[in-house]
Amino acid sequence: QVQLVESGGGLVQAGESLKLSCAASGSIDNINFMAWYRQAPGKQRELVANITSGSTNYADSVKGRFTISRGNAKNTVYLQMSSLQPENTAVYYCNAYRWTTHYWGQGTRVTVSS
Repeated sequence: QVQLVESGGGLVQAGESLKLSCAASGSIDNINFMAWYRQAPGKQRELVANITSGSTNYADSVKGRFTISRGNAKNTVYLQMSSLQPENTAVYYCNAYRWTTHYWGQGTRVTVSS
């Protein structure tokens, strides 16, 4: 089992930045990749970015503004978000994929006011 705990969400003004953190614990060996998803009100959950040992991948809507990274201990993943806009308002979820199982955090809410 992998436990994920997100932090860093909050209320910001349009144009501001925010950094989300996710700490993994439990069976963190052999995590294939980690990712951030988000779910806006009334919408389906969507991939924001993911990171493996060698590469990153971003949704087109966040390319150039969001950066995903992992900490030195490899059990943390961050999402640096810049130039936030109201349409980025959502609950952001950390995801870890290990073997054949996806694990999810409880989510952290990001609200961007105009």
